[in-house]
Parts: sequence; structure tokens; C-alpha cells
Amino acid sequence: MKGYDELVRSAAERIREILPWDLAKLIDSKDVFLLDVREPHEFCRLHIPGSINVPRGVLEQACEWDYEETVPSLAQRKEMEIVVICRSGKRSLLAAERMLEMGFSNVSSLMTGVKGWNDFEQPLVDNEGNPVDVDSADEMLIPKLRPDQRRP
Repeated sequence: MKGYDELVRSAAERIREILPWDLAKLIDSKDVFLLDVREPHEFCRLHIPGSINVPRGVLEQACEWDYEETVPSLAQRKEMEIVVICRSGKRSLLAAERMLEMGFSNVSSLMTGVKGWNDFEQPLVDNEGNPVDVDSADEMLIPKLRPDQRRP
């Protein structure tokens, strides 16, 4: 049986990863689709401008036509360059792997996720499009584990 970290390591062997500074150049130079797979409450607090939110839990249905969760702007882009984004780069690896299995041909994962993007001091916005400063974003991106979630 594989644990979460082993699944992520396995996906990293097959999925192309892109670093934050390379994503910044890519955004400036060509048409790229930014797909944030974090939960809606995470996305609302802060996200990369121009990204769309499709939570990991509905990704497969959002990628295909004829489902209540279908996201047309995603379903019609099987050939377009897509960069999948999450907080740290782990969920995005798993999501990108699934998208490749579903026939998307040009998918990569943002290594280090939104956290690395913020560390590189690239712009983040809230749900209303207001800029989120680097220090506030740092605080929002710290994992919040309860004591009962820690290994005994």
C-alpha cells in the first residue's frame, strides 16, 4: 500500500514540473492555462492572477463534458499548455498525472506551488482581485495542523 508521499514521489517521476520563475516567463511569453486545484476557501484567500479554481475532488468530472461539474474552459483545452497549481506542489503533481491519463497532452505542475510563487515574490490576489502582500501570503500558506492530526 502506498502512502501520500509515496504517491507524490511516484507522480514526480512522470510529470513535468515547472519552477516559479519559469512560470512567470511562460505567462509573459505565451498562452498558458493556470489551473489551481486547491479547495475553494484556499483559492479565495489568495491565488495567482488569471488562474481558475477546480478543486481536486471534482477534477476528473470538470475535465470532461456532460457533467454538472464540467468546466468548459478546461474541457476544451486538451491540447493547450496547462500548469496545475496547489499550495506546495504535491496535489498538483497528482492532478497533472490524472489529467495526462485523461488525454490532456501538455500538462505540468508548479513545483513548490503557490508557496514557492510567493517566495519568488510574484503577484497573488484575493477573490476580489486585490493584491495580497508577501508577508500576509506567507502567514496564510503555513499548514495548520491540529494536535490530533500529528503522528502519535
